[in-house]
Amino acid sequence: MSFNELYQDISPETTLLASKVKLLICDIDGVFSDGRIYLGNQGEELKAFNTKDGFGIKALINSGIEVAVITGRQSNIVNTRMQSLTVKYIYQGQENKLISYQKLKDDLSLNDNEIAYIGDDAPDYPVMLKVGFAVAVNDAHPIIARIADYKTMLPGGFGAVRELTDLLMLSQNKPLLCEGTSA
Repeated sequence: MSFNELYQDISPETTLLASKVKLLICDIDGVFSDGRIYLGNQGEELKAFNTKDGFGIKALINSGIEVAVITGRQSNIVNTRMQSLTVKYIYQGQENKLISYQKLKDDLSLNDNEIAYIGDDAPDYPVMLKVGFAVAVNDAHPIIARIADYKTMLPGGFGAVRELTDLLMLSQNKPLLCEGTSA
């Protein structure tokens, strides 16, 4: 099955960029979630995560592609969710995402063209200019969409991450459905 059959038509150039990726870096708010933050009367913060995105992340990791998150906010919810997905690299409270990006790149001995980043708004801009494969969620700010190599068909929090993991895996001839993987 091809990516074009599942989602939308992509160019050979997009497939080539995706085929080189060894690390996917994700923003959280507006990418893994729909960008809304729920605050309770006791100050508790709630976010909703899509299990399809979670399945895609676990399948990607199980296929040998590393995953990291870099987010400007700090939240125990993010640690809990990412750890449940076996994401090893979790950077929170990052006002300057380029610092974490460079650390990941150095620690994993990767080149820019081996890294993909998915984002939705201004804090993602500097990293998206550096990576080999910049991805914007469907409902990203127009400036972010403009610099992206690929714009997802699905919006943030509603399967955009899964769409990207499917693109990466299919571009690298890896199976989408992994037995024993749950989100």
